[in-house]
Amino acid sequence: MKKSTLLTTLAFAFVMLFSVNSQAQKFAKLDKSPLDIAYFRTNRNAAPMAKVIYSRPQLNGRALATLAPNGKVWRTGANEASEIKFYKDSKFGGKDVKAGTYALYTIPGEKEWTIILSSDTDVWGAYNYKESNDVLRVKAPVTQGESIEAFSIAFDNTNMFLAWGTTRVAVPISQ
Repeated sequence: MKKSTLLTTLAFAFVMLFSVNSQAQKFAKLDKSPLDIAYFRTNRNAAPMAKVIYSRPQLNGRALATLAPNGKVWRTGANEASEIKFYKDSKFGGKDVKAGTYALYTIPGEKEWTIILSSDTDVWGAYNYKESNDVLRVKAPVTQGESIEAFSIAFDNTNMFLAWGTTRVAVPISQ
């Protein structure tokens, strides 16, 4: 009787081990809007002053206005709402912002975009966006440049740049 119980236990353990291993080896497919991070630093060796975590949607022959409609709150990327972290109190678009992490939303427009920092973080898209949780809003003019297929965010020493298609938006940033 002990021998059959031992065999049953071993067989059950083997089946469980095999089923756990087979599940652990299944990975999600590559995201069509990969995650990216952009850092704001004065130079390559300096500590970061801010960073943005965002997903990079692709145009894929679609119009920017279809993916990020003018006059509507947009998550500033794909998937989760983009987030910006300020390591120290800073100025963003000329306005004071406290150190911390914020959701980064935008309202695209033909001539200017409204850039929004919200206290709502770790949210999917802009579906549950609440204006009452805005920490600040700034306006930034739209300029044109060469076409970029994947939405991109970059910094230089004085600005955060948003670029997609031929649209460019620059927001002054400093400490």
